[in-house]
Amino acid sequence: MSGSRIGHVVVAVPARDEERLVGACLDSVRVAADRLLAARPDVTVEVVLALDRCVDGTAAVAARHPVTLLAIDAGCVGVARREAVATGLSAPRARAADPRATWVANTDADCAVPPGWLTRQVALAESGTDLVVGTVVPVDVVDPAVLLAWRARHRLREGHGHVHGANLGVRAAAYLEAGGFAEVGLHEDVGLVTRVRDAGHPWVATDRVRVRTSGRSSSRVEGGFATYLAALGPAD
Repeated sequence: MSGSRIGHVVVAVPARDEERLVGACLDSVRVAADRLLAARPDVTVEVVLALDRCVDGTAAVAARHPVTLLAIDAGCVGVARREAVATGLSAPRARAADPRATWVANTDADCAVPPGWLTRQVALAESGTDLVVGTVVPVDVVDPAVLLAWRARHRLREGHGHVHGANLGVRAAAYLEAGGFAEVGLHEDVGLVTRVRDAGHPWVATDRVRVRTSGRSSSRVEGGFATYLAALGPAD
């Protein structure tokens, strides 16, 4: 399946009460999609935002953007990611495309992707990669000691050893073969990456398209990235 020319891209974004940040996230995704489409007008892009138990104005903000909105009541990031991808893959354009020629890009509603995010992922897919594992960098971290400790523990380089659902791309055929995102509250991204790798699919870990993520210490998901930052002390 590797190396197939990509004809359709699904961008899946879970959200839980992200009224303040979701607009910037979707703006950044649109810029990335526009750059891809400028270079590849033959490609189509579908953005799906899963609104998981949102009780703030996330839906109202998101409705001002060209995205498909999906309301769910799971309280579980694994379910939110899985449902967002499933909705994207069930849309008419995706159903008409070969899963080998469909790419699934994933980020989070509190993140901003770089302009070349989708262009780079599609280029890697068409060069024979089935899985792209990207990096993230926290922004607006209040405590400088926390940021220093984070930097000491994260080597942002090609071939890095990190996995973040906020910067992850996978060929739809490989995603489906691996069973998709598990319906779990934590590490659904790690689980998917592990299964895709174990199946022998070609993959790459890259720092070429860093995603900026919120550096807040109050987490929407217990045990998630914000919880990790909050507990992070200065490096030894």
